[in-house]
Amino acid sequence: MGQIKRQILASVLERYRQAAGGEPEGTCSPGCCGGGGRGVELSKDLGYSETDLASAPQGSNLGLGCGNPHAVAGLRPGETVLDLGCGGGFDCFLAAKQVGADGLIIGVDMTPEMIARARENAEKMEAPNVSFRLGEIEHLPVADAGVDVIISNCVINLAADKGAVYAEAFRVLRPGGRLAISDVVALAELPGDMVSDLELWASCAAGALTVSETERLLAEAGFEQVQVEPNPASREMIEKWLPGHGVEDYLAAASITAIKPGSKPSRAFGCC
Repeated sequence: MGQIKRQILASVLERYRQAAGGEPEGTCSPGCCGGGGRGVELSKDLGYSETDLASAPQGSNLGLGCGNPHAVAGLRPGETVLDLGCGGGFDCFLAAKQVGADGLIIGVDMTPEMIARARENAEKMEAPNVSFRLGEIEHLPVADAGVDVIISNCVINLAADKGAVYAEAFRVLRPGGRLAISDVVALAELPGDMVSDLELWASCAAGALTVSETERLLAEAGFEQVQVEPNPASREMIEKWLPGHGVEDYLAAASITAIKPGSKPSRAFGCC
């Protein structure tokens, strides 16, 4: 790993160690989160319902995210779901409700403190079909072709090597499996001083790729039916992450979906 990648990894790891040690419902520092106790409020803004928020154990929702991947994942009973960058486990517990007792949820996070927190939350919820694994999303601790759906919420932009992330996602998905994530994309090329700012990397800003770059990497990994849909309404949310930095002029939250081709019929995205 090059020096720059190591620096990015260390910066991101430290930020989310701090977030894992915060109080429930989000007290992390600015960027990719509500901060200041805004976890519940932010989650509502991102499209999570009151039922969603009430069904997950206290302490799982850290307010980390930029969207709601469940809105496009179309999870169904019996599916195996992998959450990249699971944090305290919030999206995993929501997924567990949707796939039912015959389904399986795997959460992966590179922060030991987050994994510990997620496992504590799983014990509170008594969720035997939810497990959490320590690992990097560029090197997933998951077997080949064993996952039906991959979800993620504002995490892939934190990775220095996004091509490796998408290649790993392709590897672990079954034929016909699908990718359904919420993340940040760049609407214009970021200035050099932003790209080199480690604080902005850890704040879900400096690492964002353009829509065309994201589409290219997904296609190179082998995915088909790639769709990257920026949300113009996310400008106000992004401005609150880093007030005064002007990142809202360059970034937008987006829904990103794709299918791994294969003999198994792919299931449509969406709720039904």
